[in-house]
Amino acid sequence: MPCHLGQLLLANLDAAVSNSQENVAELVITLIILLLGATGVALLTRRFRLPYVTGLVLAGLAVTDLLPRRTGLDPSLVLNLFLPILIFEAGINTDISRLRSTFKPIALLAVPGSALSSAIIAILLKFGLGLAWIPAILLGVILANTDTVSMIAIFKEMPVPSRLSTIVEGETLFNDATALVLFNLVLQVYSTGSLTFLEGVQGFLFIAIGGIIIGLILGYLSIPIFARLDDPLSSLLLTVAVALGTFQVGQSLGVSGAVAVVVAGLIFGNLGLSRTTSASTRITLLSFWEYASFSVNTFIFLLIGVEIDLITLWNALPAVLLAVLAFQAGRILSVYPLLAGIRWIDRPIPLRWQHLLFLGNIKGSLSMALALSLPTTLPGREGFIAIIYGCVLLSLVGQGSSLPWVVKRLNLSKFSEAKQQIEELQAQLITSKAAQEELDTLLKSGVLPKSVYEEMRSAYQVRVAGAEKSLREIYNRRPDEFDNKSGEIGKLDAIRRRLLLAEKAALNEAIRTRILSEEIVRGRLTKLDEQLLILEDD
Repeated sequence: MPCHLGQLLLANLDAAVSNSQENVAELVITLIILLLGATGVALLTRRFRLPYVTGLVLAGLAVTDLLPRRTGLDPSLVLNLFLPILIFEAGINTDISRLRSTFKPIALLAVPGSALSSAIIAILLKFGLGLAWIPAILLGVILANTDTVSMIAIFKEMPVPSRLSTIVEGETLFNDATALVLFNLVLQVYSTGSLTFLEGVQGFLFIAIGGIIIGLILGYLSIPIFARLDDPLSSLLLTVAVALGTFQVGQSLGVSGAVAVVVAGLIFGNLGLSRTTSASTRITLLSFWEYASFSVNTFIFLLIGVEIDLITLWNALPAVLLAVLAFQAGRILSVYPLLAGIRWIDRPIPLRWQHLLFLGNIKGSLSMALALSLPTTLPGREGFIAIIYGCVLLSLVGQGSSLPWVVKRLNLSKFSEAKQQIEELQAQLITSKAAQEELDTLLKSGVLPKSVYEEMRSAYQVRVAGAEKSLREIYNRRPDEFDNKSGEIGKLDAIRRRLLLAEKAALNEAIRTRILSEEIVRGRLTKLDEQLLILEDD
């Protein structure tokens, strides 16, 4: 009997190992198919000038039958791995000074704008589809979330005003966090059965502020550790641990892991990657995170296409079309009224920019992940998932493919020969000065002898002097010699704006440290605000 039992155990073990090997082989085959599909999409979208993510979704629809097994989006994988990577990459590449100059419109769109849009969508879907309040609000929160990967990709190919690009990037950065906070609050209502308005506000503030605190703590703690690492690869491992660990710590403490990762990324990118960081370390880190973000987006949008069942989608088409109208209405009624009133607290947002912010209301990976995260006990869950998938597909294919035409139609992409000349000179100046700083580091560390250092530095100094002379001649032109449409005035205004913001920051710091009294500084701050408002949007 023991002999038979041992043979049975060995047979089961062999079967388990065989199944495991088969699963790994199938996973590798699936990965190869997806990578080849992504490569083909890259070639075709470049040839036909289509957004890359739109091509990925369509390719996902086509390769479904080629995969050895059913593969789709795992909400746990997206929320715990993909989302932190995307948010952290955006955070370390975001300049806090640029973010600060556009913080008011970003905050309006990402927090009250997101909440208002969610409420409008929920009301329209409740009465349009006859839903209960909880499912309607959950759909509202999911469909109010915007995914601007397509817009950012277009901006890289068709340069738009930098302030507009910053607003779009900043809204993306904080909009995901707001959506996750609201989604968790609604799920709390669903599980407990009740939540007062005051409890909701307190819950929102606890989750959001708690996430900010966790992000600040872990972000600042990572900086001294990073400063002691002299190996780019070890530094890279630290950033991965910070990105994924911050999210998990936030979630385990009951606060927003997404908010925590945003804050940690901003701190690390603006303070950790300082000028004292070696050029090789900076290049290694930024290149890795760019590749990680690109890879994650590629797999997410491919798997969105794989996940969509066209037959189910066709059956849900009337509800999908109503939902599309609902989230467009929510976006209209949140973008235009909020940005129309911003002139009272900040520089006005041009109407053409508002049009792009509305038309760029594209749904993406987080909406899919939240759809899959809907409770299994929610009545009509499968139908709601089909509606959200349909909205994502129509949004990516319809709005995503039309974005380049919209940017051209709104005349937002301006890149004249004069502007190109300025940016080429600025690139020459930036690269030469960066090389000189690296040479100074190499000299201090003893890597270069002084004679070689002086020879190489003088060569770069010639390039610096030439670029500075040409830029000085351009900036010293009389105002009537500038072609405003080509962007020279906007470029100079952008520099002036940064200087004025630096002055404001110095005065605010002087007030905070009690060096100057608020009564003395208030008048100067008012004048600086007036000068900022006069400057044209770049």
